[in-house]
Amino acid sequence: MWLLVAALWLQGVRAEYTLSDRGGLGREFDGIGAVSGGGATSRLLVNYPEPYRTQILDYLFKPNFGASLHIFKVEIGGDAQTTDGTEPSHMHYPDDQNYFRGYEWWLMKEAKKRNPKIKLVGLPWAFPGWIGDGYNWPYYYPDVTAYYVVSWIIGAKQYHDLDIDYVGIWNERAFDAKYIKLLRYTLDKSGLERVRIIASDNLWQPISYRMLRDAELLGAVDVIGAHYPGTYTIEDAVSTGKKLWSSEDYSTYNDEVGGGCWARILNQNYVNGNMTSTISWNLVASYYEQLPFGLEGLMTAKEPWSGNYVVSSPIWATAHTTQFTQPGWFYLRTVGHLEKGGSYVALTDRLGNLTIIIETMSHDHSICIRPPLPKFNVSAQNATFQLDGSFNNLDTLQVWYSKLDVNATKPVLFKKTSTITVKSGSFTLELGVDEIYTLTTLKTGQKGSYPDPPKSQPFPVKYKDDFNIRNPPFSEAPYFADQSGVFEYFTNTSDTGDHVFTFRQVLTQRPITWASDADQAISVIGDHTWSNVTVTCDIYIETPDTGGVFIAARVDQGGSPTHLAKGIYFWVFADGTYKVTGDLIGKIVLLKGQSGVRVRSWHTLTLHVEGFTAYGLLNGNPLWKDVITLGPVRGWAAIGTSSLEFAQFDNFMIEAEVTS
Repeated sequence: MWLLVAALWLQGVRAEYTLSDRGGLGREFDGIGAVSGGGATSRLLVNYPEPYRTQILDYLFKPNFGASLHIFKVEIGGDAQTTDGTEPSHMHYPDDQNYFRGYEWWLMKEAKKRNPKIKLVGLPWAFPGWIGDGYNWPYYYPDVTAYYVVSWIIGAKQYHDLDIDYVGIWNERAFDAKYIKLLRYTLDKSGLERVRIIASDNLWQPISYRMLRDAELLGAVDVIGAHYPGTYTIEDAVSTGKKLWSSEDYSTYNDEVGGGCWARILNQNYVNGNMTSTISWNLVASYYEQLPFGLEGLMTAKEPWSGNYVVSSPIWATAHTTQFTQPGWFYLRTVGHLEKGGSYVALTDRLGNLTIIIETMSHDHSICIRPPLPKFNVSAQNATFQLDGSFNNLDTLQVWYSKLDVNATKPVLFKKTSTITVKSGSFTLELGVDEIYTLTTLKTGQKGSYPDPPKSQPFPVKYKDDFNIRNPPFSEAPYFADQSGVFEYFTNTSDTGDHVFTFRQVLTQRPITWASDADQAISVIGDHTWSNVTVTCDIYIETPDTGGVFIAARVDQGGSPTHLAKGIYFWVFADGTYKVTGDLIGKIVLLKGQSGVRVRSWHTLTLHVEGFTAYGLLNGNPLWKDVITLGPVRGWAAIGTSSLEFAQFDNFMIEAEVTS
């Protein structure tokens, strides 16, 4: 009997936790952020019609509304495949500078429009080929690479009035100490002393080890950024005295488990690892879902043709921190783990305001995609918090609450609840499992909302684009997702006929790659579930002798490595031949022959795939037929080139059969 009484008594015991600024504060908080890029993760967002595009941006960036992000990190486009596509460089070639390519400029301006205080970060994943002069290595000529990166920062200011706050080295690849020092020198020489350097956007080691043994390198690096650190750092990193960031994290499907992952690491990256910023990959899942790491943004916006988007639980897990803190606040030293699982942090603006964030995420409901998560247990508990120091005279705290219950039909997300009364500097909470609490002196929080967006719809089964109507801020045609190479709007000033405005593949040199890029260029479009489809496009081969272009259907994959993409490819070449293949690299040859296609002349290709056969037309006339299809039974449509070469496309059209 006494054992039962003792057990009941122990269940009622309240663990006590002191929150105080006596004896000083912890590290300065640098903010919560997200990444657009790495790569092409915001590709479809630019094509959303209004008002839905504005609504999505508000959920991401608008203060006291949704995620209310403090930091926005973008890819410095390098013309190469960097996960879900390629992003164009501002300098395809040494004598080429264009600061209006792509959508990252526009997206940074939209972020700044909503939050002028948001911090901007730029990071290269890849580099144009000329940087390495034939070497797949950006540090072979470090002065050239530094000039290239600094020109992007200067261009951001000159053409878009954007001040870049931080710049990185080379995403998840080797760093070079000489280059980092030279980058710092070049920034300073260009009047950009305020721009801080993050290194190495990979692992804590070996950059920390090198910094401790190289005083000049230590002085050049302002922030040590690690990717997917699992909430822990290492002694060498701490010993540098530098700011420690989880400069890429999360990368997890944005359901309630993903929300739990995000809520847990936002707290525990500091509790366990002294990290003062956590940055999500990615900002918004605005790319075709079947590309790598589909639906792994803080929210989803993958249907510009319908206007549908989904505000997911990670948005509201973010809000628990971002709406009640700001960069420049300080963590209290008194942060830690709860006795029965979970964690708590507290931050202050040193002006009397206090924000406390508590999470009780269970193991199975907070697994991130990486790294592996060791087993741990969380159970319901009572927790008493004692406010001390500057906070012992507080009498009330605002309360915001979430319950990320994966089994609930509708979880509770970012709900304002009753104000809690603080008595004699103390209050007690009954904490359940998979919950988030924010307790704060601030009264500015808001769960922003808009009317429900339109219902989800598949990609239109009939679609065409003559590339004549263009959206000036962007260089990409709607819905095309480049997977290798770069396709841009092009104006033929010498053409007086029907092809003045076209779509052109513009790379002629293999970039310094981040992934395993194909030697061919390819851009996909449409619905990955399409099986029976007709693709028609006017094509113009610009490269004599060796040039070639294709249209394709049932392309099964993009992303990295793109050279594995199978499907049905209809090729024509400058030497007057044609080929039908079952893959992008042309290894699976289904048919070949003579076409009579001429270089620098417009021709119309038509590819029809139905069931297990396909046929092709050239200029409306049958060229080949009754080819037995091999490989995928469904996939995207696509256009592309046989190498990195100039080629043009016009009057693109798709007609797909609706399938159940």
